[in-house]
Amino acid sequence: MSRTGGVLLLLAAALLGAPAAAQLAGEAACRPVRAAFQVLQPGAKWVPESPVPGTDLQVCVPKGSTCCTRKMEEKYQAAARLNMEQLLQSASMELKFLVIQNAAVFQEAFEIVVRHARNFTNSMFRTYYQSMGPRALKFVGELFTDISLYILGSDISVNDMINEFFDSLFPLVYSHLINPDFPDPSEEMTECLRAARRDLKVFGNHPKTMMTQVSKSLQATRVFLQALNLGIEVINTTDHLKFSKECGRALLRMWYCSHCQGLLLAKPCAGYCGAVMQGCLAGVLEIQNLWKEYIQALEGLTRGMHGIYDMEHVLLSLFSVVRDAVVHAQKNEGKLSTAISRMCGHAQQRQTRSAPYPEDLFIDRKVLRVTHVEQEETLSSRRRELIAKLKSHSSFYSSLPEYICSHSSAVHNDTLCWNGQEVVERYNPQITRNGAKAQAGNHEVKVKGLEPVISQIIDKLKHINQLLRGMTLPRRKAPGKAAEEEEESGDCDDEDECGRGSGDGELRVRNQLRFLAELAYDLDMDDISANKQLLNQQSKDGAAVPSSDPGSAATHPSPAAGIGLLLLLLLCHQP
Repeated sequence: MSRTGGVLLLLAAALLGAPAAAQLAGEAACRPVRAAFQVLQPGAKWVPESPVPGTDLQVCVPKGSTCCTRKMEEKYQAAARLNMEQLLQSASMELKFLVIQNAAVFQEAFEIVVRHARNFTNSMFRTYYQSMGPRALKFVGELFTDISLYILGSDISVNDMINEFFDSLFPLVYSHLINPDFPDPSEEMTECLRAARRDLKVFGNHPKTMMTQVSKSLQATRVFLQALNLGIEVINTTDHLKFSKECGRALLRMWYCSHCQGLLLAKPCAGYCGAVMQGCLAGVLEIQNLWKEYIQALEGLTRGMHGIYDMEHVLLSLFSVVRDAVVHAQKNEGKLSTAISRMCGHAQQRQTRSAPYPEDLFIDRKVLRVTHVEQEETLSSRRRELIAKLKSHSSFYSSLPEYICSHSSAVHNDTLCWNGQEVVERYNPQITRNGAKAQAGNHEVKVKGLEPVISQIIDKLKHINQLLRGMTLPRRKAPGKAAEEEEESGDCDDEDECGRGSGDGELRVRNQLRFLAELAYDLDMDDISANKQLLNQQSKDGAAVPSSDPGSAATHPSPAAGIGLLLLLLLCHQP
């Protein structure tokens, strides 16, 4: 016989013969147990000096004498529960960090996009409509505050916030652009102008366009954040699950009852450990199918978050929709003046020329496009990366029993191992499926039903999955139209004229926010005058570059650049 085989044979003999040896050895039999227990419970004096009958034990009931007391049994059970909780938290650590980090990063990124979009809109008013610009900034600020609150879950209606914005804007447009010789309207006149705005379709179909695009993009964004936050709640709940009395007894029996027999080296059989875990985690394992569906539904949502469903794309183009709406009102100033005089009883019906709108509003559509763009960091790419990582955790809950057994003291086979009562030469594992209903035949743990907290999480997962499925955003392509053109058109028909730009082109931020490239336009209103943010000139090679005084933006970076850099660091700081 080889030396290795001899060692294994001696170890097997020691394990199988230890109980009898304990009875014969007397006082010395409990000494190793005492030392091991004091590591677990320093200073404890409950370990008997010699084996005792153990008639007061409830779980680790011996066939003969034992080295455990009732007090030790209680401490062992507390240690077993703590082991289980720590193993669960260890198993979920990577997944939990992934979801928590991305929820925080995306929320911060969305807030930065809203802030930049607000600055773009403020810049447009300051540049082209200086007379009413300062007063318009108040309404712009209120609009984007409402947008931020909506993303965070407020019950604000998108249509209401946009109607309120245009209702507030029209009295300014009328008194400063359409009828600039007329003094600031009275409160009564202001209310009349607000009411007339919708009846006369003062801004054409641009408010409708804005409602369609903002509503769809913000709703997708809000559901995306809600889903991530619920993911955190699910993981936190299962991390800190309170195990049943039956589970606690089974864990004690599996991990520590062998100590009471002096079998400190005995390890639970792999199949036995699996049965105990399936019983203890029966409720948690009920989450598996819903968790997998959750990741699939979240993936479906992120795939559809493009075009009018992408808040980055929509909000950064919002200033152009507002500007086109104002231009529409200016173009129809004659008809509007007549109608307003009739509806609001204005004494003087003027035919004065409205404030001219600058010709440089009608510039090329691609003026804000970055010419050479490859794989810059965008929110869209970051979402795809998150989903790819989440998919690697799609079987997280079903794999928990195996993870815990492999990371605890369980052996990797079913020979010469502890079965909860004694060391056996071979353990015949039960064939038990995951889930509470499948545990009727589990002899190791009695499962009575789902814990209330698990039932609540299951209901929440069902709700968010239904919400995510309802938000599925298929990529549509109209006949004769490119996909991007279809996305940008929103729900407006051709006859609505809401998809047309001003003149031959429109000032638009194309597609996604590319933080480093777009920040060259410097979005901070306090550092660089507004006209340097939206007025652009074509460079020799056809690239669009912002016009600025030599050295103004290049040598004095603004806080906006710092914000963008912070965002890039947040987005990239994920292993």
